[in-house]
Amino acid sequence: MSAPETNMTQIARRMLSAKAEQFTESVIREMTRLAMKHNAVNLSQGFPDFAAPEEIKEAARQAISDDINQYAITWGAKPLRDAIVEKFARTQHATYDPEREITICCGSTEAMMSAMMAIINPGDEIVVFEPFYENYGPDAILSGATPRFVKMRPPDPQNENSTWSFDERELAAAFGPHTKAIILNTPNNPTGKVFTRQELEFIRDLCVRWNAFCITDEIYEHILYDATEHISMACIDGMRGRTIVINGMSKTYSVTGWRVGWAIAPPEPTQAIRKVHDFLTVGAAAPLQQAGAIALRSPQSYYDGLAATYAKKRERLLKILSSAGFTVFKPRGAYYIMTDIARFQFPERDPRFASESKDVAFAKYLVQEIGIACVPGSSFYNDAQDGASQVRFTFCKREETLAAAEARFAKLSV
Repeated sequence: MSAPETNMTQIARRMLSAKAEQFTESVIREMTRLAMKHNAVNLSQGFPDFAAPEEIKEAARQAISDDINQYAITWGAKPLRDAIVEKFARTQHATYDPEREITICCGSTEAMMSAMMAIINPGDEIVVFEPFYENYGPDAILSGATPRFVKMRPPDPQNENSTWSFDERELAAAFGPHTKAIILNTPNNPTGKVFTRQELEFIRDLCVRWNAFCITDEIYEHILYDATEHISMACIDGMRGRTIVINGMSKTYSVTGWRVGWAIAPPEPTQAIRKVHDFLTVGAAAPLQQAGAIALRSPQSYYDGLAATYAKKRERLLKILSSAGFTVFKPRGAYYIMTDIARFQFPERDPRFASESKDVAFAKYLVQEIGIACVPGSSFYNDAQDGASQVRFTFCKREETLAAAEARFAKLSV
C-alpha cells in the first residue's frame, strides 16, 4: 500500500455534504421517471405536453441566427430586463429600475435559491406555508435557514366559495426575532390558492413588525380562474422595499425547458442576489433571453386566451377526478388539483407499493396498475403524515392526454 493510500485510510471524516443528506431527490421528477418506465399518462410534473407559441419559438430561432450566442451581461440582457419592468408596470402598476433592481437567472428555481443565499445568515429563520412547492425545503437547508412551517387547511369540497386557508394566530406565532423572510407562492403550487389582498396585508403587518422580507413566487400569475385577481406583495403599501419577486417564462409561455427566470428586488438585495447568481450560473441562455423580451410584450389577448384555455382544462380534469372517486379541491389559480384519496381501497400492503405513507403507496399503485402518474401529497409537507391522504394532479396537458387518463381511471375502484 502506498503512502497516500495509507494516509487516506487514517483520515476519518464526512466525505459528503451533511446538507445533501437532509433531503431527497425531487419526488415530482421521480414520478415522471416512473411514468416513463410504466408507460403511464403523466399527470404529475407540471410541464405542458403541447407546443409553445410559434412566435416565441421563432424569436429564439431568430436570435440564434442573429448570432446572439455569447454571454449576456451576467445579471441579464438589457432588452429582457426592460421588458420585465414594462410588463410589471403594466400588470401591477409598480415601477422598477432595470439597471439596479432586476436579475435574470437560470429559471425561477435559481432565482429563488440566489435570493435566499443573498439574504440568509446563520440563525435566520424563514416562514413557509404548507403544503409547499417541494423545492422550498431544500432551498432553506442549502441556504442555511431554519424553516418554520404554517399549515393551510383544505377547503370544504361542498362549499363552492371555500378556499385553502390559514390560521392568523398560527402564522403570527411563526414569526419572531430570527425571522428573515416568508416565502409566499401565489397563485400557489400545489393548492391553487390565490392569496387575497386582506391576507397579503396581514402578512405585510408581520413583515413590518419583525423587519422581514417577503419572497414571492409568482410564476403562475396569469393562470387564474373565476375572476380571481393576482396581487403582487410588492404592490401592497409598505412592502416594495421588503419584497423579492420571483418569476419566469416557464408557465406563462409553456417553455419549462428554457430555464429563464428573474428576481425583482430593491437595489440593496439585488446587489447581493446578482453576486450569488454570478457565481452559481454566470447567466441564462442569451438567445432565449432575447426571445423572452419579445414574449413579455405579448398582447393582453394572449394572457386572456391562456387563462381561458386552462379554465376549460381545469373543468375537464375536475370532472374526471370526481367521477373516478376523488375528493377534489377546486383551484383558483395555477394548473394543479389537490385531491383526497381517503375513499379508495387498494392493496397498499402489496410489497410493490408498500410505503410508510399511504399517499406514496397509492401513487405507486396508480402508476403501475392504473397507468396514471400523480404526485404524493406528503412531498408537499414537512411531516409526511400531514399529506398522507392527498395526491396532486396537473392539467397542463392536451385533450388527448386527459382523455387517455379518463379511460384509465375507469379501472380504479373506490
